[in-house]
Amino acid sequence: MAFLDLRVILYLILAALLWAGNAVVGRMLVGEISPLLLSTIRCIVAALVLLPLGYSVLRADSALWKNKKRFLLLGLLGLGGYNMLLYMAIQTSTPINVTLIGASMPIMMLLIGAVFFSTKPNWFQVIGALISITGVCMVLSRGEWQAIFQMELVYGDLLMVLATILWAFYSWMLAHPGKSTERQWPWSGFLLAQVLVGLLWSSAFTVVEWQGGYMHFESSVLVILLILYVALGPSLIAYRCWSVGVSRVGPTIAAFFANLIPLFTAILSTVILGESPQGFHGLAFILIATGIAISVIFAPKTSKKI
Repeated sequence: MAFLDLRVILYLILAALLWAGNAVVGRMLVGEISPLLLSTIRCIVAALVLLPLGYSVLRADSALWKNKKRFLLLGLLGLGGYNMLLYMAIQTSTPINVTLIGASMPIMMLLIGAVFFSTKPNWFQVIGALISITGVCMVLSRGEWQAIFQMELVYGDLLMVLATILWAFYSWMLAHPGKSTERQWPWSGFLLAQVLVGLLWSSAFTVVEWQGGYMHFESSVLVILLILYVALGPSLIAYRCWSVGVSRVGPTIAAFFANLIPLFTAILSTVILGESPQGFHGLAFILIATGIAISVIFAPKTSKKI
C-alpha cells in the first residue's frame, strides 16, 4: 500500500480545489485579458512573492545552474506550457469539454509511467481509474449521460489534450529527479526556480501573442483581484501541495486526486451562480473517492514514500 496519510490527502485535495478555482477564474477572465499575457503576469507576481524566500537558488554556486536543462524542461511542462495551453483552451472550448479532457489525467499518468518510466500499473489501478472517471463524467453531464456523447471537439479541446500530456510528464519528472539534488533544496527555492523558468517560456510566447495583435488587457479592480488569485493560489500554494503529494505517493496515485477538480469546479460554479449542489454531486464524489481508495490500497508493492 502506498504511503498516504491525512496530511498528504489534504495537500492533494487543496491543490485540486485551488486548480478548480483556477478554471472558474480563467473563464471569468476571458475577454478581459489575453491568455498568454495572463500566464506571464501570474508568473511575475508569483516570482515576486517567492523571491525573498528562495533567492539563494539564484546564487552562482546554486545547484540550479548545474541542472538548468532539467529546469528548462520542468518550466516548459508545468508553469509555462500547461497553464498557457489551459488558458488558450478556455478561449474556444466549452467548460465541460476542457474539464472532461483534463479528467483523463489518471489514465495518462498510467500510460506515460508505463512507457517512459518503467512503472507498470496493476489491474486494480486501471479499475480505480475507470471508476473515478465515471464519477467525473457524472459531474460533467449533470447526471444526464447522453450529454457526454453529444459533445463536439474544437481547437481548444486539442490544446487541452496536449496540456494534459505535458502535466503528466511534469509530474513524473518531479517523482524521478535522477541525479538532481532538488529534494534537498528549500521548497521556496525549488518553486522559485520553476516559476522563473516558466516566466521565460511565458514571456517568449507572449511576445508572439503581442506581435500577432492578439494581446489585450482590460484593467479593473475585479480583474486585478482575479489575477492575484491565480498567481498566489494555483501558482504557489497548489504547486507546493502537489509537489509534496507527488513526492510522497508518486504521480500515478496523486493523479487520481486530480479527478476532484471537475467536482470542485461544478460546486464553485453553482456557488457563484447561486445554485444549490445536486444529488449527483454527492454520488460523483463517492465514485471518485472509491477510485482513489482502490488505487491506493492495491498500488504495486514498489510504490512507497520517496
